[in-house]
Amino acid sequence: MTPLLVSLILGTATPGGGFPVYGDAFADMVNAQDAKLAIQTKNTKGSAENVPLLEANQLDLGLVAGEIATAALAKPDTKLRIIAAMYSSPGMFVVRGDSPVRAIADLKGKPVALGTQGSGLTVLGRGVLDVLGIEVNPIYLDKAAEGPAMVMDGRAAALWGAGIGWPGFTAVAKAGGRFVAPNAGEIQQILAKNSALKALTMPAGSYPGQDAPLNTVGSWSFVLAKPELPEDVAYRLARAI
Repeated sequence: MTPLLVSLILGTATPGGGFPVYGDAFADMVNAQDAKLAIQTKNTKGSAENVPLLEANQLDLGLVAGEIATAALAKPDTKLRIIAAMYSSPGMFVVRGDSPVRAIADLKGKPVALGTQGSGLTVLGRGVLDVLGIEVNPIYLDKAAEGPAMVMDGRAAALWGAGIGWPGFTAVAKAGGRFVAPNAGEIQQILAKNSALKALTMPAGSYPGQDAPLNTVGSWSFVLAKPELPEDVAYRLARAI
């Protein structure tokens, strides 16, 4: 018997960030590999919203950043499942090329775009600043796409983000921006306080004008499935990937 078409909704995040880009590519790839799977993406507020929507079976699949995924999967009674690991997210700040900011400590008291309220990247950025004891004037975005413009026109001294190919970093780097990452001592301080994070490196050439590798901290993001996703569908997704 020919299997029936299975339609699935994949929760991503707000426009302008990496999750919608990845989600669209993931859906296109799976749909091309298995003609009986039909994944449609849906913009959400991000990882912090995707987890409760998945737990309530209101999303079939969801993209979830590392720290939030780790916390969700650590719950003793969780029925969420990992379908696939996505990519690593080395986190750092990007500033204008003419900015006087050379270290994270230089951002103290300055307006910094940390991301959207529901984003896992925002959780990562807040955590890094908290561990280092650096208080900024946080700017929370309605959409991730708003961040680069705020840096370029001076409303924000820096934009926090993570990952290779992240749209916000690409936009500022193309305009001559540069990156500010934690130094070696700060990396060790962050890792000692947060076991969910790992030491990561952004390779040289990941963005325009970035000639040297940048060491930092970050985590892996995941594609998670709702508790009621049928086992056979989960295996078909894994095969398609």
